[in-house]
Formats: sequence, structure tokens, C-alpha cells
Amino acid sequence: MNTTLAKRVLETALICAQQPMPLRDMGQLFEGSLSTDTLKSLLEELQQEWVQRGVELVCVASGWRFQSRPEMREYLDRLHPEKPPRYTRATLETLAIIAYRQPVTRGDMEDIRGVTVNSLIIKQLEDRGWVEVVGHREAPGRPALYATTRQFLDDLGLASIDQLPLMETPQAQDGVLDMLSELSADPSQPASTESADAPMSAPESLPLPNAPTEERAVTDGDAASSASSGMTEEQQG
Repeated sequence: MNTTLAKRVLETALICAQQPMPLRDMGQLFEGSLSTDTLKSLLEELQQEWVQRGVELVCVASGWRFQSRPEMREYLDRLHPEKPPRYTRATLETLAIIAYRQPVTRGDMEDIRGVTVNSLIIKQLEDRGWVEVVGHREAPGRPALYATTRQFLDDLGLASIDQLPLMETPQAQDGVLDMLSELSADPSQPASTESADAPMSAPESLPLPNAPTEERAVTDGDAASSASSGMTEEQQG
């Protein structure tokens, strides 16, 4: 198959795909006749061909997809002037803690935020597909350990958790919360409210590290090895 036809097939499949497409699925388009390196080379050529357009080809945690460029958002938003519900700061802070400190327990989240984390907040994030239980800590009660998912990275347009911005200053932390606030709540789920927290004042800044930390957890089967937020190279294989 010549290069022009191969790129046309890939382009068509990616445009029609409902979800990001991993390389292994792309290989099926050609019945295994194209190597992984060849597919990556073709994808890079497609990226260059679309560079001057309002849509771009990107690699996220689950695979490759076409998406609108950020600068097109203000125009596309005019098609849907009614803004979808947004998550509250309490929910966003909880999500940020899980993303930057994963895997973490609910107790860890409460220690960092300085308030009680309502189970409804965590359930809301689980229902949205952004966090999941990846194991249990060897401690009294064996509390669940939470981590982010590939869906979370896909929705942020990231390929791995390492691409999250650093949080070196309170201003940077606010920037991360602003970035997360762009993720709309599932319209089928009611947005959480600040009353989900105990009536205590939350800290103005979160004592989060610059990058996600690692913890050797006692996990439940093989779930933990693939759960935490697309840190593998699955999207490339």
C-alpha cells in the first residue's frame, strides 16, 4: 500500500472514530502489514498536514484523535451558549490532590485539604470516570487508594500524568484548578456543592508536590498496574 492511501485510511478512521484510537487498532486497518514505526511516521506526517487547520491530531492517554484547537473554542462555544454545569472548588481540589499525590486515601485528601471530604464528591469523580480505586493501603481498615484514569487524561488532552503542569506557587495551583474547571460536570449528574464539605474553611493553597508521587501499595489483582492515569505507553501500542 502506498503512503498516500495509507494516510487517507488512517485519516478517515480517526475522523470517524468515537474514541481515541490506539496503534494496535490502527494496525488492524492494514491487517498487520504496517509496522508500529511506520504507523507513527504516518501519524506525524498527518499532524504536519493539519497544522494550519482548526483541527489538530494529538496523542492522548488512550490513543490518537482529532480535536479542535484551543483557539477555536470561543467560536465553537457560540453554538452552545448555555454553559454546562461546572464542578465546585471542593471537587476540583479533591481531583487535583488525587492527580498529584496518587495513589491516595480519603484520609490523605482530608489531611491535605484540612476538611472532611464527603464521599459524594469521590463518587461523583468515579461516576465521571476520572478516578478509580487501584488498591488498598496496608493500614488499619485497609483504606482504598484512589488514582486518576486514562479517561481523565483524555479529557484534559494529555498523554500521561507527567504532562500535568508544575504547582510551584499558589498562583500555579490556581492555574491548575482553572484548567480542571474547564472540565464540565456530566450533565446527567448534579454538580456537587460546597456544602458537601464539613463547615470548615479550606486552605487558600494546597500543599501539593510538583509532580505525582509514587507509593508501593498492596493492590487488588492486576487493576493497579493499568489504572493510574495512563502512565503506560498503551496509547502507542
